[in-house]
Amino acid sequence: MRFAVTKVCASGAKARAGLLQIGSSGVETPALLLSTRKGLPAFMSPDLLSSLPLPDSLLLNVCPTHFIEVPPSKTISNIGGLHRMLGLPDHILVAAAGESTECLPSSDATNKFGASFETPAGRKLVKPSDYMELISCLQPNLWASLADEVPAWVNEKRNKTSVERTLRWLDACIALDAASGRNSLGVVVGGSSIEQRKLCATEVSKRNVSGFWIGGFGLGESVEERCSLLNAVTDCLPLEKPRIVSRLGLPEEVLEGVASGIDLFDSTYIYQLTMGGFALIFPIDMVEREMQNGVFDSSAGDSAKINLRATTYRKDMSRIVDGCTCFTCQNHTRAYLNHLINVHEMLAQILLEIHNTHHYLRFFRSIREAIKAGEFDIFWKQFVENRRSQIAAAAIRE
Repeated sequence: MRFAVTKVCASGAKARAGLLQIGSSGVETPALLLSTRKGLPAFMSPDLLSSLPLPDSLLLNVCPTHFIEVPPSKTISNIGGLHRMLGLPDHILVAAAGESTECLPSSDATNKFGASFETPAGRKLVKPSDYMELISCLQPNLWASLADEVPAWVNEKRNKTSVERTLRWLDACIALDAASGRNSLGVVVGGSSIEQRKLCATEVSKRNVSGFWIGGFGLGESVEERCSLLNAVTDCLPLEKPRIVSRLGLPEEVLEGVASGIDLFDSTYIYQLTMGGFALIFPIDMVEREMQNGVFDSSAGDSAKINLRATTYRKDMSRIVDGCTCFTCQNHTRAYLNHLINVHEMLAQILLEIHNTHHYLRFFRSIREAIKAGEFDIFWKQFVENRRSQIAAAAIRE
């Protein structure tokens, strides 16, 4: 694995563009890790995955605990690993235990031996040795060590215990995987404690890891806490290695992360939108003041997305977003998607996930272009200001 920072914002800002190269595949950062179930996005087959923008869509986040017993990890190993089983040899698979809402660890059930997860085979206590056996069978390109993630409301003593366990498990995971030569990611935890976050980041930086997975976010912290914690962590990490953060999915959260120096983002935002029947519509270039498809109807969503379940779209023959080049927008209308959703056809989720993923990958591309042009601060400010003004206008119309 090779990672290089290609552009850093001026005036002391932390936002940066980079290039992550693994084998023959290279992806520019900041970038999105596509959330998966059993190695693929929830509603996409490999042929549909190939219709997404390249190389932006090459990054897949896989959760090893999804593969406990179903299918047996040894079966995947005998096939030749997850790349071969999925038929995706050129994709970059990044494995982390706390990938999705369904597989979040239970803080109360976790103990000194391992982290407790709800898995397809029921609740399991996953020890470092069990976890590394899964990693060995799946053969991902990058893997994040097992970590003790805790919610924001735990006390300082529990935060300290979380850091101690995570560092101990990191050492155990690295030792178990020493002979493989795989690229590892050290996990930074510490809950809402800036002191423990800094300690964990500093200690993880001393280990022989290829990058950093910043975990424990999206678990109850406030916006103000999140910004302070992110900046405290990135200040302690070396500049030459990639940083990944989990569960920051909203556009505003992504921009906050980029401003703090984050390179890769893992979240279930697209999946949650798709399951709810929502489609992303916000302009990719937020410098433009006009909304897509005319005046926004506040009764059917907000300024970032629309709820295609709403009856207002029953006879709407327009695309989700004018000018969008995704398969869904090129071939189907809002009215058709409204029909599919309301008659509970799975094709609705397939088409929505294609559009939402395509749209969000283009959003990340715009972020990279803004950084390269030295205009990220302007991009970020105008995005937030436009979102606030659109939400205020929608509230007035109601």
